[in-house]
Amino acid sequence: MAEGLYVYCVIGTGEARNFGPFGIGGRGDIVTTLSYRDLSAVVSSIPMDKYVVGRDALLSHEKVLEKVMAEYPLLPVRFYTIAPNAEEVRSLLRTRYNELKQLLRQLDGKVELGLKAIWRDMNEVFKRVAEAVPEERRLGVAGAAGLRQGLEEKKAQMRQLLLAALKSAAVDFRLNKTYGDDMVMNAAFLVDRRREKEFDALVAQVGASLAKTIELKYVGPVPPYSFVNIVIRGDLGLAEMGAKER
Repeated sequence: MAEGLYVYCVIGTGEARNFGPFGIGGRGDIVTTLSYRDLSAVVSSIPMDKYVVGRDALLSHEKVLEKVMAEYPLLPVRFYTIAPNAEEVRSLLRTRYNELKQLLRQLDGKVELGLKAIWRDMNEVFKRVAEAVPEERRLGVAGAAGLRQGLEEKKAQMRQLLLAALKSAAVDFRLNKTYGDDMVMNAAFLVDRRREKEFDALVAQVGASLAKTIELKYVGPVPPYSFVNIVIRGDLGLAEMGAKER
């Protein structure tokens, strides 16, 4: 069976490391480093002709990143990226050395913190939205469109309120896709580690002030997926494998 290398992330060290038998695929493959100068790709062995993407694979990928992140700033590589051999991994590091070094400098000392804001009572929200729509426009297709527009405007107002309270303590932020009528915001914040407690306190303060209206779900630190996600180009011999969903 042909063996390839699963690539998790890139870190700023030339030191050989063994992160333990946590490789993706459940075989107990060692997670280790392949280096070029002072950059390393974190990799483990994986069969080239047998791959299945599913929840277990994603959890294994995330577990490795969390373990590495405890020791090094890292650049996540797109989930389920496989190289045919070690030389192709080193070719990636050599060819994109300056780009990767610059990204690592930008992320050094920073963490990603995730925040979702969810309406607590959608009945109350819809009631308030409906009250803002003139009575003669509440029925039929036009009425439904007006209510939908009103809901989106109310979400936008709340997002602006939340961002105004939090973004001053962050280096950067990203607004990710929201799901369902009740999710107001799905955001990622890039925060300097020295200000993480300050940001925690702001989230707690905002959560308390809006507790009757909004529930906040706060997670992190996590790898900086929202701010960098290295995609390996096929012209280097690496690519995201065409994986089968389980």
